[in-house]
Amino acid sequence: MFMGRLIQQTSRRLLSSSSNEILLTYPESNPGIALLGLNRPPVNAVSLSLGAQLREALAEIKSKKSLQGVILYSTSPKIFCAGADLKERLFIKEEDVPGMVRTFRLMIQDMYELPMPVICAIDGVAMGGGLELALGTDIRICSTTAKMALSETKLAIIPGGGGTQRLPRVVGVPKAKELIFTGRDVFGEEAERIGLVNACVDQNEEGNAAFVKSLEMASLLQERGPVALRMAKKAITEGFEAGPIRAGLEIEHEAYLGVIPTTDRIEALMAFREKRKPNFKGE
Repeated sequence: MFMGRLIQQTSRRLLSSSSNEILLTYPESNPGIALLGLNRPPVNAVSLSLGAQLREALAEIKSKKSLQGVILYSTSPKIFCAGADLKERLFIKEEDVPGMVRTFRLMIQDMYELPMPVICAIDGVAMGGGLELALGTDIRICSTTAKMALSETKLAIIPGGGGTQRLPRVVGVPKAKELIFTGRDVFGEEAERIGLVNACVDQNEEGNAAFVKSLEMASLLQERGPVALRMAKKAITEGFEAGPIRAGLEIEHEAYLGVIPTTDRIEALMAFREKRKPNFKGE
């Protein structure tokens, strides 16, 4: 079973709703890391139900101050997320479409605003809203078998989950215009070359190479101070969006003030003096 053995090895506690379209796990073997799984086979189409479950899971994750990172992944082989559930949309009244699209956009914004680093593992197809969901994360890892596109123009619409805004910020305006205007597919190695993903790894026999690589990266986060990670993310994101570097430097200063009074900072200094690993608590 795709992911099954690996998840069993890394997690024993499962939190999810009865329909299980979103799986939220906190691995005992990876303390400080949350695994957020899209679990709506065969293609993880984003239905109203999946969206509601995802927002609920994100709210829970946001409340956990000791978390050092999150991995967003798919439980299904060869697919990350095919985007919106078009079969469901056939029955949505025209006057209800704007509200539905706004809700989807807010769901991705919830992901984007999580205070801790979020890694996205793309081991297959990420189309339309699926790629927009990935763009709402901090670090994206894909496999050589991954295929991505903002393909909305093929359906006579445009990206509505933030794709027109986030993609230019990731790959630059000219490349983003090309990809959105044409809706063409981008495969793993090109995605790394243009900066759409941080890394592209060779796919393995189990089909979960990006997920495995994401776990490796998350293990580095486990050794970092949770408050420091949150303040670093805050400084980078808010500083970049503030515009002029002087404004960004002020945001960095405010973020630095957030780590000074923490017990984790003192623990790090004590651990350095005593030549041991620090025991961070996110306080």
